[in-house]
Amino acid sequence: MRDPYRLVRARPEPGFEISVDGVPVPVVPGQTVGAAMHGAGIRSWRTTRFGGRPRGLFCGIGVCFDCLVTVNGTPSLRACLTEALPGDLVTTGDEGEG
Repeated sequence: MRDPYRLVRARPEPGFEISVDGVPVPVVPGQTVGAAMHGAGIRSWRTTRFGGRPRGLFCGIGVCFDCLVTVNGTPSLRACLTEALPGDLVTTGDEGEG
């Protein structure tokens, strides 16, 4: 069997946690914030301004802006492109409504 960490280009360092809205989320080194959230079962974290439709990962490659989050106080980051780092504080909500 192939090494799954090699397939996703994750580094072999020990895992760690980030905080998403105060909830600890496990991270495999090399994962993006969006991948860690998805892996933890968090599928949506903001809603559209009109209709309140849930949004989270959609394209997963940084094109659509549906996965916006605030990381360590920096708003409107795309979770699918932002690498998770030990101790990151992620908040979700009404980021750049669309």
